[in-house]
This record gives sequence, C-alpha cells and structure tokens, in this order.
Amino acid sequence: MKHCFVALLAGVFALSAGFAAAQQKTQRIRGTITAFEGNLLSVKSRDGRDLVIELGEKASVAAAKAITLADLKQGAYVGATTLKRTDGTLVALEVHTLPPTVKPGHGPWDLEPGSMMTNANIESVVQSVGGHELTLSYKGGSQTILVPPGTPIVTTVAADRSLLKPGEYVWLNANVGDDGKLTFSGRLQVSHGGVKPPH
Repeated sequence: MKHCFVALLAGVFALSAGFAAAQQKTQRIRGTITAFEGNLLSVKSRDGRDLVIELGEKASVAAAKAITLADLKQGAYVGATTLKRTDGTLVALEVHTLPPTVKPGHGPWDLEPGSMMTNANIESVVQSVGGHELTLSYKGGSQTILVPPGTPIVTTVAADRSLLKPGEYVWLNANVGDDGKLTFSGRLQVSHGGVKPPH
C-alpha cells in the first residue's frame, strides 16, 4: 500500500511539473537596447516600456543581414509578413529566412494591426506588376504575395554579444516567470549595419 501511495505521489508531482511547463508564459520583445551589463539586457520596447531581460549562459546572438530575393532559391524556407489590400492581394512588409524548427503555416501576426505571417517554402518567384510575385507553399495550403521594390529581405548570421550595444534593435521571445522576471536562453536577433532583424 505504501509503495502504491509513493507511486501515486510521484505521478502527481510529474503531472504538476508537466502543467507548469505547459503554462510557462513567453513575451515577444521588440525594441531598442538601452544598456547591456553582465548578463542583463535593458530594452526600451516599441510600446515604450523599460524591460530588463536576464540572458542565460546558452543565449546566443544572430545579426541581421540584408539580402535580395535573388539570394532565395526555390525551396528555401522563409517567413513573409504581409498586409491584405482591399482587393485581397497580400503585400509583403518584409521577407526573412527561417530555421527549420519554426512551424510552417499562415496566420495573424502582431507586427501591426491586420498583419499576417506566412512561414513556408518558396515555390516560385516571378516578375509582376508592382514588384515580384512570391508563391509560398506549406502543408495544407499556399499563399501568393506581392513583394514591392524596397521591401526588406533579411537573413541572420551568427554573431556574439559584442553587438548588443545601446541603440541597436533586438527581437526575442523571453520567458516570463511567475514573479514577472524576464529570462532568455535562446537565439536573439539584433540589428547590424543599419539592418533590422526580421520581426
């Protein structure tokens, strides 16, 4: 009986831990670095809040780098942030490369009101009136997107924490503790040479 109780108690603890992990909150942060001291990154978010994020030992840095549509070959995995015109045309606000770990699909995004994000593989890029027509395909669907001249096309390259300087722009998803503390152990993206990271 005692062994059954211990096993049951262990199961409850495991279940509780599972729920805690599932309920862990994250916060998408976009903003300008105001300071970086030790492992504490201070950021003025785009909505005006002063945030401090504690970077873990495993946190890494990726620098934004401008590319062109010509650099993106058929089959490349990308994300395209878009707005829909009144005629239904999806118009790109930006296009950026993605790691294979990012889930494909099409849905709402929070860059600005009404924006959408499509994560998919490039099926084709053709010249069109008003720019290039980018067709992206993912399991269960596809989207055709107009990419006007001057649309930011961005990739990221491995960098280090020396790029985390005041005035640079960052993008990351921080973990939010029960006490509101922000921590991060992933791969944050930072502007470099005037090029903002995809967001």
